[in-house]
Amino acid sequence: DELKIDKDVKFLGYLTQEDLRTVFSSATIFAFPSLYEGFGIPILEAMACGTPVITSNVSSMPEVAGDAAKLVNPFDIEDIKEAIQFLLENEDVREAMTKKGLKRAAEFSWDRCARETLEVYHKTVDS
Repeated sequence: DELKIDKDVKFLGYLTQEDLRTVFSSATIFAFPSLYEGFGIPILEAMACGTPVITSNVSSMPEVAGDAAKLVNPFDIEDIKEAIQFLLENEDVREAMTKKGLKRAAEFSWDRCARETLEVYHKTVDS
């Protein structure tokens, strides 16, 4: 209420996977200026739903996001604000980010992870 953002920003708490997909799919952007993530799964979840992502330029986020997200300094409110404003005002950039994000998210499937882990096991056993 104090910030007068309640009609534009939703604080949702816990969501089921189905609800999460619905929210991501209906969002214009996903802003995730986290200070630390062990991996950053929410970045890939948003990308897989076709949502352009703004995330931190620290921790694991740049590696996970690749060039498919707008990276910001999570300690710089102005940087975050400018990134959000830029994406909201540039639909063509959001569309390009959506395409890159879908491709990036597809690189991180559980099937691929399992296959690559199995390959390591086979190479280890065969050595």
